[in-house]
Amino acid sequence: MVLFTCNFFSVADRILLFIYRILGMNIIDWIVMISVLVLMLAYGVYVSYGKKSRQTYLKGGNQTPWYLVLIGVMATQASAITFVAEPGQSYTDGMRFVQYYFGMPLAMIVICITFIPIFQKLNVYTAYQYLEHRFDKRTRALTSFLFLLSRGLATGVSIYAPSIILSSILNWNIYLTNVLMGGILLIYTYIGGAKAVAQTQKIQFLIILASMAFAGFLAVKNLPGASFGDALYLAGKAGKLNVINTKFDWKDKYNIWSGLIGGFFLALSYFGTDQSQVGRYISAKDTTNSRMGLLLNGIVKIPMQFAILLIGALLFTLYSLKSGPVYFNENAYEELKVISPAEANAIETEHIQLEKQLQNESKYLLQLRKQHTSKEVESSAITSYKTTQQQLRALHLRTQDAINKENLSPEKTDTNYIFLYFVKHSLPVGLIGLLFAAIFLADWGSTSAALNSLAVSSLIDVHLLLFNKKNISDKMQLKYGRIHTLFWGIFCILVAFIASKMGSLIEAVNVLGSLFYGTILGIFLTAFYLKHISSKAIFPAIIIAQIIVLIVFYLKIVSFLWLNVIGTFSVIIFAWVLNKFMFRKA
Repeated sequence: MVLFTCNFFSVADRILLFIYRILGMNIIDWIVMISVLVLMLAYGVYVSYGKKSRQTYLKGGNQTPWYLVLIGVMATQASAITFVAEPGQSYTDGMRFVQYYFGMPLAMIVICITFIPIFQKLNVYTAYQYLEHRFDKRTRALTSFLFLLSRGLATGVSIYAPSIILSSILNWNIYLTNVLMGGILLIYTYIGGAKAVAQTQKIQFLIILASMAFAGFLAVKNLPGASFGDALYLAGKAGKLNVINTKFDWKDKYNIWSGLIGGFFLALSYFGTDQSQVGRYISAKDTTNSRMGLLLNGIVKIPMQFAILLIGALLFTLYSLKSGPVYFNENAYEELKVISPAEANAIETEHIQLEKQLQNESKYLLQLRKQHTSKEVESSAITSYKTTQQQLRALHLRTQDAINKENLSPEKTDTNYIFLYFVKHSLPVGLIGLLFAAIFLADWGSTSAALNSLAVSSLIDVHLLLFNKKNISDKMQLKYGRIHTLFWGIFCILVAFIASKMGSLIEAVNVLGSLFYGTILGIFLTAFYLKHISSKAIFPAIIIAQIIVLIVFYLKIVSFLWLNVIGTFSVIIFAWVLNKFMFRKA
């Protein structure tokens, strides 16, 4: 019996060791991660069980209070892309990305004054139903198509983000993890609809915020012999705290002008016309609850994004003071070591030398800071510090080129792996699994809300509209709603297959949105404020404006945020001109 027991534990240990090696994560982390995910999925199914009407599946029953509107709106934006890619964005490019959100508070005020009362008064399921009242069916269908295309593409990118995590942990093919993550999200949304999404997001969002705050705390705690102030000092000298850039440049992606103006139009369109957002606040109890949720979102959003980006800047300081990886996408680099061992050895040797040099220069700078030395000495030390960083950056690009040359990774950079590396190698056992679960939950919340909005819009604004199904039963609409959810889930999984070619995910998803949001916003602003514009004028104006946006983007005339401004005014101007000279009302 003793022999059997010993043999049993020996076999069990070997199995656990095998699992650990294959899965790349401690078994405790796996237990924590899977338990949290299963419990959340079960809760989502539970709160929606028995809620089988069209109203609850598509709109959540119009019983959402303001605080759930706030959390729902924020959580729908804060997908896994936010928490996976944003720290990497600031690690590589600094914190100037936060300027992208500067136009949001003003956009929230405009939406609360104009958009919400109209949507609530008409008691619509989608924002695009209003366009049929104002113009005609084809304008509503075309606008809905633009939304479906833009949101479908962006949601596919959102599915790709947690797939990176799963691929990194399991060493599985990214296409397999895309199918797995997309399938889980599809089940989650298919079963519960809007009710499950709204009820589970409040828990998901609290978990993710707490986890990210703890990750930031650990980033500071792990700094060897340095304080939070020291970390900010080094990050600032490296140019990573470049929060505000006042220089005007049409082609600069992030400056105060593109953020305030382009960001305003993007936020106005996203929150005012994108069904994934409109669906959150039109499900509120009343106009007051909708407005409170949106206004608070405008206040809270910028500090939250600032904090997430700050984690990336802190990680930059952390890996200036202690050893970091040659390449953050560890799987790709390990393959390079197998295929080109000589090149990998040369890269590692140079990396060790430069890394040690950077650590010494970082520590020297902190000593000078405490000694309050002369500006000349400090300036010389900063120059050496920056030079070594540039050499490390050049070595990183050399490694990246070698990996891309051998096609060892579907992604062309490792930006999206920076925060994941920190989590896997710095957080204590158990918390790694919790944080990964939190990131998955963030994606479940945002992507399931997006899938639900896609299903609602394609059903209400395309299927029922074009096929003239007005008297269809509530039960049949519920059935069709789930079929549309299934369709969009499959579509988004297919889009996730090509998301690896898009670089930084946080930029990719906003670029995709900017290709269409300006045109959509122009349609609604024309509908709201230019009452004399006819349906005959608006339809060709939409097509012309969208073509202009795509041409400007292709020719790279301006940075992507300005596309929202161009699209908006193109619709308004062409609609006015066409209405005045070609389609004047009798």
